Amino acid sequence: MKAIVQDKYGSADVLELTDIDTPVVGDDDVLLRVHAASAHIGDWHIMTGLPYLIRVVVPDLGLRAPKAGVRGLDVAGRVEAIGKDVTRFQPGDEVFGICAGSFAKYATARTDKVAPKPANLTFEQAATVPTSGFAALQALRDKGKVQPGQKVLIIGAGGAVGTFAVQIAKAFGAHVTGVCSTTKVDLIRSIGADEVIDYTRDDFAESGQRYDAILDTAGARSVSHLRRALTAKGTLVIVGSEGGGRWFGGFGRNLRAQMLSPFVSQKLGLFASKENGEDLVILKELIEAGKVTPVIDRTYPLSEVPEAIRHLEEGHAQGKIVITV
Repeated sequence: MKAIVQDKYGSADVLELTDIDTPVVGDDDVLLRVHAASAHIGDWHIMTGLPYLIRVVVPDLGLRAPKAGVRGLDVAGRVEAIGKDVTRFQPGDEVFGICAGSFAKYATARTDKVAPKPANLTFEQAATVPTSGFAALQALRDKGKVQPGQKVLIIGAGGAVGTFAVQIAKAFGAHVTGVCSTTKVDLIRSIGADEVIDYTRDDFAESGQRYDAILDTAGARSVSHLRRALTAKGTLVIVGSEGGGRWFGGFGRNLRAQMLSPFVSQKLGLFASKENGEDLVILKELIEAGKVTPVIDRTYPLSEVPEAIRHLEEGHAQGKIVITV
């Protein structure tokens, strides 16, 4: 089968389209015929092995080369075969979720990391949901504790996680302000933000407005700058570890927030999402209820995954980048 593989860390040039064996389904797994996948910033981190710290802390990475050769996590497709202990799914079922190596014609997935595909989405739309949807949902619900009527600021509102976060925060009943660049202002309004701040023109910390929760997906601002826009008992949730140098990336900023939090009235900290089938079902319900709609920036065929990752790296994508298989 065709798959995108890498045998060393580096730029998108290390990604190769090649023929490999179809994966063997485990007793508790399903084999998926992949119809679509999506790219996210984690794919770039794994491809480059940057920051170097992740080579130590992420189990699937090695010091000199990734242990798993096929790239891609987010997936939407049909169940092709099931392991002997699988009872939740049958061949032919349409599913979405997280798998091992979705940039390929076939991939295996644990049954607790996939769920029935939302009925109102195409495979391409469904493939955009898992990783970014998990991050947005869990950051707002579990870390931000967002409640109806609260004021929520989403930094990086036009990105992969941000477009989901704006819609999920609105579904939670919050008053949502999105922060984005000029080219994304209309998009953020169209997906339901109550207010939009163009960061090239205005500084949200200087507006006088204070927010009960700030979700920062961009990684460019200092903790002290972010705190100025929080209420006295507000919550800052840092999603991901973007920015910083090649060794530690944005982990330094995350660590500073975590260490400062016990000494101030505000809650400050990093956040890491967890992949689970229960939250996939919640995302499915939000989507089928019309409260969340995936935003797709561009679509690439499997053979053009390197170009897709280069576009992702530029940081200008509006929503998600899709790979069709």
